[in-house]
Amino acid sequence: MTGTDDVLLVHGGTPLEGEIRVRGAKNLVPKAMVAALLGSGPSRLRNVPDIRDVRVVRGLLQLHGVTVRPGEEPGELVLDPTHVESANVADIDAHAGSSRIPILFCGPLLHRLGHAFIPGLGGCDIGGRPIDFHFDVLRQFGATIEKREDGQYLEAPQRLRGCKIRLPYPSVGSTEQVLLTAVLAEGVTELTNAAVEPEIEDLICVLQKMGAIISMDTDRTIRITGVDRLGGYNHQAIPDRLEAASWASAALATGGNIYVRGAQQRSMMTFLNTYRKVGGAFEIDDEGIRFWHPGGPLNAIALETDVHPGFQTDWQQPLVVALTQASGLSIVHETVYESRLGFTSALNQMGAHIQLYRECLGGSACRFGQRNFLHSAVVSGPTKLQGADLVIPDLRGGFSYLIAALAAEGTSRVHGIDLINRGYENFMDKLVELGAKVELPSGDLV
Repeated sequence: MTGTDDVLLVHGGTPLEGEIRVRGAKNLVPKAMVAALLGSGPSRLRNVPDIRDVRVVRGLLQLHGVTVRPGEEPGELVLDPTHVESANVADIDAHAGSSRIPILFCGPLLHRLGHAFIPGLGGCDIGGRPIDFHFDVLRQFGATIEKREDGQYLEAPQRLRGCKIRLPYPSVGSTEQVLLTAVLAEGVTELTNAAVEPEIEDLICVLQKMGAIISMDTDRTIRITGVDRLGGYNHQAIPDRLEAASWASAALATGGNIYVRGAQQRSMMTFLNTYRKVGGAFEIDDEGIRFWHPGGPLNAIALETDVHPGFQTDWQQPLVVALTQASGLSIVHETVYESRLGFTSALNQMGAHIQLYRECLGGSACRFGQRNFLHSAVVSGPTKLQGADLVIPDLRGGFSYLIAALAAEGTSRVHGIDLINRGYENFMDKLVELGAKVELPSGDLV
């Protein structure tokens, strides 16, 4: 990408065809980088994508005295936490404003320094992701927390202690917080109703390589026996199944054919089943997965998002764009984030017919049914989409707007594209490689 414009002109109507590669998962790599703080020696992380969340965490680690340098191969980082130190509050605030990941620094910093500072946190506006639970967990481990004007100050007067914790909902972030804190805490920590996403399992693999003792039961219970010391790790991050599914939906919505090198079947099985039901085709080999539109009408479906192993909420928004091209009424019930369907208003402006409802249009137990949130949708199709002015609301919604613009007739102006850099590595270059007709407002080709 040339220039610094945050606007992209998309000339739609061209099927995306070609090959792209996905690297390490956005929902694992930054957390594995934080885990390096816990080690007494250097760690080596491979398959690291060049995305903004990685750059944010790299900056925060460097502020705290961690040396971060490129490794011998592309996409490799070497992280040396030998000289961890306190960081300037203003510097932390400047780096952390665009990310929620700094909350996960608490446990490691309490172990290494005895104190931590967390500023106000950002992130995508897709619904409540309260950080209070993180602080409640840290208090149970023995941390003291003082709220000040510029953020939260945490201290560990003595060694943190293991405890029993039950999550009210299997939250990924809360599970990560417990893992990163419990591994060096004294005694045993028992976490029930934990998240068990593939990225959580991969983080546990990272911690086990460092010397942690962690077991996972089949009933969403994780037990962590604290140890006195952890070393470094050498680890290759699992590929990003969420990005892979986004490109799959782009192939379906545009009538294209995309080979996603790095995509893996095991972590995408639920998505692949749904993709096939809609009418999409795929072919799996040892190096990746090819996704394509086989021709003919797409099928309307009923879809509910859920925590793993259910249909991931991050898969929902890109697939909804494809559902606008399916024949009949598709029903989408979002059970993870209460505000994740807000992006559909822009699709309606482009010609889609999507109606939102407060009721639960699905059979799964849902936290939002009695709370006045528009968290169910009925998508009527197929409809022709027309180019429009679009303002990106969040990461997955933003990529969904790109897909809609690529599938639409005419030209769209997509504002706020820098937000997509949070989770999609070199997405502009990949669009060009797939034959998308995109350009910057200045007239420069991407």
